[in-house]
Amino acid sequence: MAERLEQERVRVRLEERLCEAAIRGSVTSLGKYLKKTDSFWIELWLDPSLIRVLLHVAVSRGHTHFVKELLLSNSELAEVFGFATTVALHLAAAKGYLEIARELTQVSPDLCLARDRDGLTPVHVAAIKGQHNQLKTLEKLLDMIGALELVNAKDDGGNTLLHLAVADKKFEIIKHVLMNSEVEVNATNANGHTAMDLLLRAQSTEREPQEVDRQIKEEDLNRQIEDFLREVKAKRANDLVHGDWLTEKRAALMVVASLIATMAFQAGVNPPGGVWQDNSNGHRAGEAVMAYNYPDSYPYFLRSNTIGFVASLSTILLLISDLPFKKRAFMWILVVIMWLTITSMAFTYAFSIVVVTPKKDREALSRTIVVAVIVWCSVMAVLLLVHTGRLLANVLEEQQSRNEAKKRIFLFRYGSSVAGQPQPSQNLGYGNQPNVYY
Repeated sequence: MAERLEQERVRVRLEERLCEAAIRGSVTSLGKYLKKTDSFWIELWLDPSLIRVLLHVAVSRGHTHFVKELLLSNSELAEVFGFATTVALHLAAAKGYLEIARELTQVSPDLCLARDRDGLTPVHVAAIKGQHNQLKTLEKLLDMIGALELVNAKDDGGNTLLHLAVADKKFEIIKHVLMNSEVEVNATNANGHTAMDLLLRAQSTEREPQEVDRQIKEEDLNRQIEDFLREVKAKRANDLVHGDWLTEKRAALMVVASLIATMAFQAGVNPPGGVWQDNSNGHRAGEAVMAYNYPDSYPYFLRSNTIGFVASLSTILLLISDLPFKKRAFMWILVVIMWLTITSMAFTYAFSIVVVTPKKDREALSRTIVVAVIVWCSVMAVLLLVHTGRLLANVLEEQQSRNEAKKRIFLFRYGSSVAGQPQPSQNLGYGNQPNVYY
């Protein structure tokens, strides 16, 4: 028992010396201990908890040569999880130790995809820290493994590298990622928000008064980030859904307009009742029978059919032209034109059905047509009012948002001059910000 206690005391003292060597980064002391080959030292070096502590202490202190020497003795150390369930590469990325990151990734490139307890990869950590050294480390990590796989990797909250960099306003990180990788600029996190959503939300969040100079700098930074995002076609999540809706609506309008144009053309060249086949009794071959038998109704038939034909052709022309139909106003115009087209074709049908209906059934048909026209016009009026109201509401909402933004900027610049400390970087705003223990 006494011998065992003595061995334990010796072991504790040796572990303390090794930790001191790791803190100092003393490669000489480490090498001296590594050369020992007796059973006691072999057992000591097989203790994963001790080796893990030594590696993480050396990495956190930035002792590159010590880390390299330790990895040479056991390359599997790089993959051992340590404090806060992070691997050594997370610490190197957080501290911006490029050489250590290079050594670790050379031993095991897959470490770039390792995650801590918050689901963060070393790339995510570098983006959150976001200083000059971390940017160099980030570039190294992106070079080691396919950049596409790394920049689009998501943490437990579904946030990509771009989400984290935008949320913390890391401009250099954002610029590097957007210019040097195939990042999914419109990727959504677990709450369905894109990087642009995070930026615009941070801009619109009410904050305590700040110094004028500090506020102006923050506004400039926000504008720079927003410009970069817009250059790569970054969008809000609502715009993505709206864009899909517009694409589907546009395709549907094209199909409907083509069908109506075909129907109107056919009705125009071959009207109800057909055409005369000979030249006699005051008519000529090819002329519409309806024009002679129903001289009062034929002009109305012709007008409604022509309106439907021209309106459908206009819709097709507008759709194939390169106009900004992603704007709701343009789509509203197209939809209204289609309503006019369909209504015209409905009247064309009404005139046509009267022509081909026997006289004995026309009275009942007339009553039916009157009721149908009243119902149809009522439905169209309701639709027109509803869509017009929605369009005006959207316009007013956008205008109000712009006015509020201008008002906030004015108050920040010329209002209260009370100096305030800058607020912490906005978290993602949609859940808890990851806790990074680096």
